[in-house]
Amino acid sequence: MAIECLVLGAGQEVGKSCAVVNINGKKIMFDCGMHMGHHDHQRYPDFSRISKTRDFDHSLACIIITHFHLDHIGALPYFTEVCGYKGPIYMTYPTKALAPLMLEDYRKVMVDRRGEEEQFTSENIAECMKKVTAVDLKQTVQVDKDLQIRAYYAGHVLGAAMFYVKVGDASMVYTGDYNMTPDRHLGAAQIDRLHLDLLISESTYGKTTRDSKYAREREFLNAVHKCVSSGGKVLIPTFALGRAQELCILLEDYWERMSLKVPIYFSAGLTLQANMYYKVLINWTSQKVKDAYTTRNAFDFKHVCSFERSMINAPGPCVLFATPGMISGGFSLEVFKHWAPYEENLIVLPGYCLAGTIGNQLMSGKPKKVNVDRDTQVDVRCKIHQLSFSAHTDAKGIMDLVKFLSPKHVILMHGEKPNMIALQERIQSELGIPSYCPANNETVSVPSTHYVKADISDTLRRKAKYPNFKFSKTNAEGNSNTGLMAMPIDPLRVFDDRVTEGILCLDKSKKAKAVHQDEFLDMLGAKKHELQFAYCCQVRVGNLGNARNIQISRDTLPIIDKCVWLHLLIGKLAIELAEVNIQDCGEHIQVESVSIFVCLNDDCPYRMSETSINKSEAVYICCTWLAADEQLARKVISTLRTLELSTTEV
Repeated sequence: MAIECLVLGAGQEVGKSCAVVNINGKKIMFDCGMHMGHHDHQRYPDFSRISKTRDFDHSLACIIITHFHLDHIGALPYFTEVCGYKGPIYMTYPTKALAPLMLEDYRKVMVDRRGEEEQFTSENIAECMKKVTAVDLKQTVQVDKDLQIRAYYAGHVLGAAMFYVKVGDASMVYTGDYNMTPDRHLGAAQIDRLHLDLLISESTYGKTTRDSKYAREREFLNAVHKCVSSGGKVLIPTFALGRAQELCILLEDYWERMSLKVPIYFSAGLTLQANMYYKVLINWTSQKVKDAYTTRNAFDFKHVCSFERSMINAPGPCVLFATPGMISGGFSLEVFKHWAPYEENLIVLPGYCLAGTIGNQLMSGKPKKVNVDRDTQVDVRCKIHQLSFSAHTDAKGIMDLVKFLSPKHVILMHGEKPNMIALQERIQSELGIPSYCPANNETVSVPSTHYVKADISDTLRRKAKYPNFKFSKTNAEGNSNTGLMAMPIDPLRVFDDRVTEGILCLDKSKKAKAVHQDEFLDMLGAKKHELQFAYCCQVRVGNLGNARNIQISRDTLPIIDKCVWLHLLIGKLAIELAEVNIQDCGEHIQVESVSIFVCLNDDCPYRMSETSINKSEAVYICCTWLAADEQLARKVISTLRTLELSTTEV
């Protein structure tokens, strides 16, 4: 069977992550995000592609949300409360706790402050969260009798998880956003080595390999310190959860070491509330934070306090963390309007910014003016400093994860097209794994593993247990003067290939069963029939005049003379056919599957008329084989016809 992945968002772009995967007949929606750069119908995934009749409950087995960022969860209340999905939803405990804060903050910004049409209400958010089942890390959840899921630590933000999904024999992992290196407040992604048909991975930084984290931290601290020392204000637009806490820990430590008194502010409300959750969910943070918890909670910031709107134009230097991180609206945009026109101020962009946002315009090259909306243009005279403190893994981290998991196929999402294509080519050329980077609303189909459970018959099991000894003798060169009775013991090789021939079939109860070939014939009421081929050829015999001790008569050749010829023959064949297995079976030689006999029948029906050798100077040899061994038989016969057996070797 095939696994089909319909990409409804984050296909060759970053934003509104959403993929619907059909795995062994079960459809799972991974993430249900919104696009922060759009304010029209493109804001949400096109849910009509899941079900034209909008019967989402029967179409989807469940929804899995990887973390609380709006580009992964922003459309969920709309999908459940407006579109009507009432099926199961799974996310980690921290994601379930923090998602309502993010969704309500977004709703307030869009509706209460910007006056946009309301997409969902506060009541919708609350009702949506009631449908959510929270899961713990490495907890295997049986969604139904066929579908099971398991969450793994992803780093990135508090509660972020990769999800493993197994349906029957087919299995896959959807990463969401993840970080393969630890930072100051979160650990690195961790996952078991799994057997996967498919890995769906983010690829935000698919072409980037970051430099030292410490070098970036030093550059950030120097830029901030230089600005505030000159009396300037520093705006750090960031999301309320994740980079805000990371950079606050960094600044808190630096402020302590440098004994600085310049105030550090959080925009009031959401970020301070988020810090409370970090304190409660300390077990989801980095090992360093957990180890230090007994003496000090890393999220009890001494130098950080709340910031009110009335303080925007207050004199004096300060550092302000304001949401949202891409300056796409909200308080960070409001502060930007006031602070951007002044040269002494600084804006630090610590993470990725979507196309269409103010942050992206600033990252693309310092513009002199920025159009905030149709009626407002802002002069940009302040300094702009871009630093990658993103919690996404870089290209090396993605390659490390793909190599570690070694899936049969890789689908890339959540990245800009050039980055995705470059990463796709690396995965295919360096790891040899087929990979794809579909656009939005495209479907990728990959084959999945399918195992059939089969019983084994008692006869087949018994046959497989018995030894299957094979003996191979070769005659050493240099025995030419040895008499028959003084013949030395030849080198002996023993093989035990425990191979038996079984046939997979359906028994009377329609269950798969492996049976011995003889049993299969009985089941069919048939007799075994094999098409066998034979050929009788001459082998030249030399030095007959010196063979006084051996009576050679075609009509009365004794049994012991047959053994003489076979003994001579096996020594020759061992030299000429060194690459094949030759067995001395007493009255015949077995060359792999070709049997060789001394032929005493002058009327042998398989004998071809040959005149090249005098009849009295030849021994006739019969070869028999099955149809499948035709190529080997030709090689053996060709070798026999070139040999000469000498009686002086007896």
